[in-house]
Amino acid sequence: MKEWTREERYRVLQSADDIRGLYEAIKKSDYRQTYHLQPITGLSSDPNGFVYHKGIWHLFYQWCPWGAVHGLKYWYHTVSKDLVHWENRGVGIYPDSFYDNKGVHSGSGFSTGEDLYLFYTGNHRDDNWVRTPYTCVAKLEDSGELVKAPQPLFGPHENYTEHQRDPKVVYDEETQKYYILLGAQSKDLKGKVLIYSSDSLLEGWTFAGELQVPGFENLGGMWECPSIERISGKDVLVFSPQYTTLPHRNQNTNHNVYLLGKMDYQNLTFTAEGDYRHLDYGFDFYAAQFAAGVKDSDRAILTAWMGLPDNHYPTEAEDWEGSLTLPRELRLVNNRLIQRPIEGMASLRKQPLTLDKELPRVCELEVLNARKQDFDLRLFSKKDGSGGFRISYDSKTKLCTVDRSQMDQHFNAELGECLTIPMEDELTKLAVYIDKSSVELFINDGQATFTSHLYPTAAEKYYAADSHLELKGWLLKQAVSDDFVV
Repeated sequence: MKEWTREERYRVLQSADDIRGLYEAIKKSDYRQTYHLQPITGLSSDPNGFVYHKGIWHLFYQWCPWGAVHGLKYWYHTVSKDLVHWENRGVGIYPDSFYDNKGVHSGSGFSTGEDLYLFYTGNHRDDNWVRTPYTCVAKLEDSGELVKAPQPLFGPHENYTEHQRDPKVVYDEETQKYYILLGAQSKDLKGKVLIYSSDSLLEGWTFAGELQVPGFENLGGMWECPSIERISGKDVLVFSPQYTTLPHRNQNTNHNVYLLGKMDYQNLTFTAEGDYRHLDYGFDFYAAQFAAGVKDSDRAILTAWMGLPDNHYPTEAEDWEGSLTLPRELRLVNNRLIQRPIEGMASLRKQPLTLDKELPRVCELEVLNARKQDFDLRLFSKKDGSGGFRISYDSKTKLCTVDRSQMDQHFNAELGECLTIPMEDELTKLAVYIDKSSVELFINDGQATFTSHLYPTAAEKYYAADSHLELKGWLLKQAVSDDFVV
């Protein structure tokens, strides 16, 4: 593994020529995705500024251009008309001001009338490398030009640690105010959400207080990427708690969870109806973000970083790493979130697969367990049926187990290579989306999901399934632009 100096990680990108050679080498990788967003070079992480504006979906992501390393972050810009086909637009926000001199960190988008604004955390560091986080805003013009406000909306609150970031902007009809939710950490190292309010989107922001979430005061040591969305009249609080272990997550200390309940903006209190649930049970899912501007009160659109902080992946040796998950449509059914791939994904289907034991590297599978029995399914196994990415189900315990420990390439094994998914109903159906370096499972039409990176070798190109399972599948067309746009 390459040891990066601070100077290398925080080098400023001067021109496209700085990374053109890196791009030419990376695009030859056998693990470049075909229908998932990924960086043109270097590392991609959190989705940012996800918003629907004037007929176009805008989606940015955290980008460090130099390699698979966290360093000087930019916002990289992609657009889509249907949430399926994506085009690269190049860098959206540069770290080129005093307030973001060491990185443009995560945040959200907000569409109002003809205007589109991007709210982000400016990561400032002084000569002694002391961090000061600022909450900043920029306007994205129709021309593609991005104009930053000359001053931040506000700086850090002195009663919390330096970890104050990831502004999510919401408007509450009842109080007729704008609110910014910030992920934060208290000085006794507990995860918090700070709330600022204003009558105006671009000025007058004041500290309103700390979000109270009764019963969850001790869940983790930092809450990243908080967001509140209303779906079918119910509020959904999503956040990423860190520095703690949770059930069904092995040794992982970074998670993505949600609570259903009621948000009271006047009293800054979210009252949960029950315990938290995992947004995704997989190895590689974090920093989920709802799209703003969705004009449908009965659904929300969400994507996430396919990865985890501090994790490492095989493509690191190729100087790139990262993907975003498929955009998902979320609805509330029987008082729980149901997540399904965007409906337009069916447009990527080519000819149906003839399943003859070999498994294509890019495809969609539908797996039916009509008999509601135990089953074993191995993706990317060896020719003799051994090894592979194993998905198994125990009908007595209603546990689905996913095991990648028998693949040739191991990564992040110290966190555990086998995870379980507790099912409320019998597991009868799996939708499996396979891309060059990932697998996403949608279980029982979205009652649970599981996201994992996967890096099959040349020998791992088969599958093995119990005979009572019914399988059908489709080859999928490419849907993301891998064009070199800086």
